Amino acid sequence: MTEPLRPFHLALPVTDLNSAEAFYCGLLGFGKGRTAARWIDLNFYGHQVTLHLVDAADANAQANPVDGDAVPARHFGVVLDMPDWRSLATRLEEAGCEFLIPPRIRFAGEVGEQATLFIVDPSGNALEFKSFADPAQLFAT
Repeated sequence: MTEPLRPFHLALPVTDLNSAEAFYCGLLGFGKGRTAARWIDLNFYGHQVTLHLVDAADANAQANPVDGDAVPARHFGVVLDMPDWRSLATRLEEAGCEFLIPPRIRFAGEVGEQATLFIVDPSGNALEFKSFADPAQLFAT
């Protein structure tokens, strides 16, 4: 039996709330919820992401090789429907967004084939947006 998907909560460190708000609410179009002097809640596709102001970013993040890309070991994101992923990729390209990993198909022709792209927020947090042509591949082995 499959349980209904529950919203998750994720807290991220940011070094500047104004630039983080411009990135997440302006560029990505996420809704803003409650705010305080040192944090902002965001509606991240129905999930709650909280941006917490910190004094310094973590410059020691590592990456792992995945299908020819250096994928940040610490990242988060969302799995979108393919039309929504294509729309986001196009919007980011048209906005001149700098990609950590540009939009591409990973594991082409293999189990787990997926569209993916990575961007980094102004504080260095890596975000991945992905999609599967066949949603059943999400947890395929």
